[in-house]
Amino acid sequence: MAMTLDVNGKPLAVKAAADTPLLWVLRDELGLTGTKYGCGIAQCGACTVLADGQPIRSCAMPIEGLAGVKITTIESLGGAHPVQAAWVRHDVPQCGYCQSGQIMSAVALLNSTPKPTDADIDGAMDGNICRCGTYQRIRAAIKDAAGLAPAAPAAVVAAPAAKL
Repeated sequence: MAMTLDVNGKPLAVKAAADTPLLWVLRDELGLTGTKYGCGIAQCGACTVLADGQPIRSCAMPIEGLAGVKITTIESLGGAHPVQAAWVRHDVPQCGYCQSGQIMSAVALLNSTPKPTDADIDGAMDGNICRCGTYQRIRAAIKDAAGLAPAAPAAVVAAPAAKL
């Protein structure tokens, strides 16, 4: 099946079976590898992207239903989005594998609820699993990006030791 998908604001031609999950089209056909494969059954959230601004699990979403839908991936944020900056300030990533899905869910939350409560954050992030357990830092980063908490200090990089 040949179709055009609107990905990160660009119409992109794709050729795949109608039941091919969006995740594999993004990664294998379009080279957008920021979206990760986690569980393959829409449970962990590592593959989260936005479809018309709403978070979806791309590993379980066949492309056949996505004509005319605006797909947004982590690559569209360019590394300078306020959520990404807060993620760095709060030292959220450990292994980093779940982070693109976590960030996309946080972006969707802040787009719909600019000043979320703890309950809003918990509800929006439910289903995004972090095996490293950085949930407190994730919440702090979301609050920081929303302007609800003071920003964490930037990480301090130690100067190289003097040569003797």
